Amino acid sequence: MKKIFAAVALTLVFAVSAMAADSVVYPAKNGNVTFNHKAHQGKNECKVCHGDGAPAKIAINKEAAHGKACKECHAAKGGPTKCGDCHKK
Repeated sequence: MKKIFAAVALTLVFAVSAMAADSVVYPAKNGNVTFNHKAHQGKNECKVCHGDGAPAKIAINKEAAHGKACKECHAAKGGPTKCGDCHKK
């Protein structure tokens, strides 16, 4: 029974990973922000952004993007932090 549960869990994890969008565009007044999911996937575990629950699309607003969700992580890990690095018109 444990082997069946483990097989189902692994299948679910791989299915969710495969379904994740390669990129997501967040509209913004000063230029849209394109989030490259594949690039971030290789640098962090899913739970860093998605929490302990099953991975799902994250609702990002200006406060989150300029805070813990994006900019603070970029500053800590050497990612882009200037406005024009993320916002493209």
